[in-house]
Amino acid sequence: MKTVDQLIAMTNRMTQSDGRTPTRIPFLKIVRHSRDTPRSPGVLTPSFCLILQGAKKLYLGQDIFHYSAGDYLASLIDMPAFAQVIGATEDSPYIGLSIEFTTQEIASVVMEAEIVTEPKEKDPGAGAFIGKSDDELLDIFFRLLKLIDKPGDIRFLSDLIKREMIFNLLSGDFGHLFFQKALFDQRAEGVGKAIQWIKENYERSFTVEELAKSCNMSTSGLHHKFKAITTMGPLQYQKQFRLQEARRLMLSGPMGATTAALTVGYESPSQFNREYRRLFGLPPLQDIKAMRKSSSAWGFEDS
Repeated sequence: MKTVDQLIAMTNRMTQSDGRTPTRIPFLKIVRHSRDTPRSPGVLTPSFCLILQGAKKLYLGQDIFHYSAGDYLASLIDMPAFAQVIGATEDSPYIGLSIEFTTQEIASVVMEAEIVTEPKEKDPGAGAFIGKSDDELLDIFFRLLKLIDKPGDIRFLSDLIKREMIFNLLSGDFGHLFFQKALFDQRAEGVGKAIQWIKENYERSFTVEELAKSCNMSTSGLHHKFKAITTMGPLQYQKQFRLQEARRLMLSGPMGATTAALTVGYESPSQFNREYRRLFGLPPLQDIKAMRKSSSAWGFEDS
C-alpha cells in the first residue's frame, strides 16, 4: 500500500518550485510553499485537495478549519474564503495535490454506480469540509501520479482514475456531502438555484426577500440553509464575490479602482474602498501593488 512519503518523493521529482505547478494531467496540480504564507483571500472552486506535507488554515465566514498531512479539503461550490500555509520551511515545505472536478462529474458517478446518498441530518451540509485520507485513496493518487511518466496513457486512464477517486469519496463517511441536491441541481428550487443566480448576477442589487421568492422559499428558510452551506448570508456572499472579481480585474490589467467598483456593481467608490480594505487589509491600489510583487498573487483555488 502506498504512503504519503512515497507521494512526496514523486512530487519532489516533478517540481521543487514554490507555487502551483500544472502537470500533464489537465485537472491535477502540485502546490508547494517553502515558507509560511499570509492569510490570503481567494475563491474555493469545486475541487479536492490532499495535503502531503505541512499544514494549512482555512477561514470560511466565522469558521476556522485546520488541516495537515494526510487530510483533504473538499469544496463543492464556489466559496469566498481565506487560506494560510503554516509551519512551512525550506527543509520541510508545504506540499499538496489538487484535483479539479465538476458537479456533473459527481452526478455521473452517482448515477452510473447507482450510489444511494441520503442526508444524515435534516439541514444541508457545508459546501466545504475536511476529511482524512485512507490507504485506498492514497493508492489512487499514487496511480494518478505514475501516469505523468506515461503521456500516451493520460488521456484515457486519467479520467478513469478520477472517476474512481470520486467513487471512493462518495462511498466514504462524507459521501452524503458530495452529492446534495440543494447544491448541485441548479435548475430546481432552493439554495442551489440561489447560489447559481448570485454567481451569475453578482453585480446586480437584490434583497434576500426577492431572492427567496424567486426560489420558492421563505426568507428565513433561505437565509438559514444558505448560511449552513456557505457559512455566510446571501448578501455577504455577493459582497465577497464582487470584491474578489474587482481584485481580479485590477490584477489582470490597467483597470483602476473606480472603474472596477462600477463594473462589479458598486454605485459608491468610497463604499467600495471601505469594504475592499476591510476584506483585503489594504486600500485597492496599495493591495494590487503588493500583490503584483508577490509570487502567490490571486487566490488559493488549488489549496
